[in-house]
Amino acid sequence: MPTPNPRPAQRQSAVRARLKRLAWLLDSAIPLPGGYRIGLDGLIGLVPGLGDVVSAVLSSYIVLEAARLRVPGSVLLRMGLNVALELIIGAVPVAGDLFDFAFKANERNVRLLEASLGPPEQVLALRRRSGWTVAAALAVPALVLLLALALVIGLVTLVVAGPFG
Repeated sequence: MPTPNPRPAQRQSAVRARLKRLAWLLDSAIPLPGGYRIGLDGLIGLVPGLGDVVSAVLSSYIVLEAARLRVPGSVLLRMGLNVALELIIGAVPVAGDLFDFAFKANERNVRLLEASLGPPEQVLALRRRSGWTVAAALAVPALVLLLALALVIGLVTLVVAGPFG
């Protein structure tokens, strides 16, 4: 006869502990001289091409579990942005690898998860901050794209009209 599922609070506590351990393993498990710590995520990311994808899949597990724990959507988006940022910047040779070691997206995401399961006023403040963070993360590339488009249009106009057009 199968054993019954633990109560929801016990299950949530077990999931949170497991995610904390995974984030520590991925971001801080290996001590370096000088007191700095790195994790397996940064080491896996050193493998060209595939390493950053594998790291992103492992990091996405934390976001998936957060969704199962009913973390607010704006916080989930912020967690997803952390994973995406680490994936995109991590793909840049050398500088991206250094970023992986320093950014620690998994520990950031576990802190967001913990905060989102706190008192209601803390959750509300986190939802607002996360909403603004997501909005800024979407607005900045859009502005850069618009500026680049304006620059291209200006250059094309100069070339077509000539310098004294």
